[in-house]
Amino acid sequence: MTSHIRHITIDCADPYALGGFWARALDAPLSGEDRPGDPEVLLETPGAAVLFVRVADKKQTKNRVHLDLQPQDRSRDAEVERLLALGATLVGDHRRPNGRGWATLADPEGNEFCVECGAAERAALTGSRLPVTADDVTTAVRLAVDVLAKAPAERWEDRAGSLEWTCWETAEHLGDDLFAYAVQLGLRTPPLDREVPYRWAPERAGGPYNAVFADREAGPAGLLATVEASGALLASMARTTPPEVRSYHGYGISDPEGFAAMGVVETLVHAHDLAQGLGLAWAPPAALCDRALARLFPDAPPGGDRWAVLLWATGRAGLPGHPRRTAWRWDGRPLEDQTASSAG
Repeated sequence: MTSHIRHITIDCADPYALGGFWARALDAPLSGEDRPGDPEVLLETPGAAVLFVRVADKKQTKNRVHLDLQPQDRSRDAEVERLLALGATLVGDHRRPNGRGWATLADPEGNEFCVECGAAERAALTGSRLPVTADDVTTAVRLAVDVLAKAPAERWEDRAGSLEWTCWETAEHLGDDLFAYAVQLGLRTPPLDREVPYRWAPERAGGPYNAVFADREAGPAGLLATVEASGALLASMARTTPPEVRSYHGYGISDPEGFAAMGVVETLVHAHDLAQGLGLAWAPPAALCDRALARLFPDAPPGGDRWAVLLWATGRAGLPGHPRRTAWRWDGRPLEDQTASSAG
């Protein structure tokens, strides 16, 4: 086994004060065990946490190692202004209008760090496709679970939208889908000709074929916990599997991004089915729908309401100017394989 980075450690004079700056900068919590005056303070960020350690020496020269920040929900320039307002200082400005380059800032103790364009801003500036990520899986699942948790307990045996399954069965099927996509990436040598051989079977005639079922005695909260847990499995596999890995799916041998996109689409559209059956409102973010469409439905019409287009692409709604789909499937192959097939 190889090693993993556990902490990124920053020497400083006041760990708690500097940790507070970075907590605000990264919108992440300091450890609940840390207090002002402590010699070490831990900032619990995703991936590798940041550890601030008190040292006697003051900073003398430029960092040999530094952090590169990439904002997720605002522009590079807006993030720079926000960080300056928090107490950072501008050290060097290497930003370019086309989205390349960076701004070099220093935190309140003089440690340099850089701010680059976020993925969405860079894609918009360059006209490139924004990929579907593990974070998209997590976002889709958590949004769906939060909405579905509002459903009355007595509605879970109602039919889910236009499906022949109950709402309980549909949520169970969603969790099973997420689990199935995760395990396809779990082997050292993933299969290219078959699914990982779990036993899939229905609980009743006409019900979904699942390998994973929820404990009925746990109620709707337990059911949604299984969905969220399966989503976390898929997100973890999509995040850690090398992008060149390929594995089997009936709609085309796919890569980690493809399986992440499948999980996003399954979550969004089955949440739609469930919301119809449970009497809830459900409208996922347009940008999330757009990324999933670009990855799995490259022939989908551009523009317009991207959620409406995704519902049309999956046969769940009409779309003005386009025939209603009575049968549909996505193309899970990596985009370079789709392009090569079209060219051939």
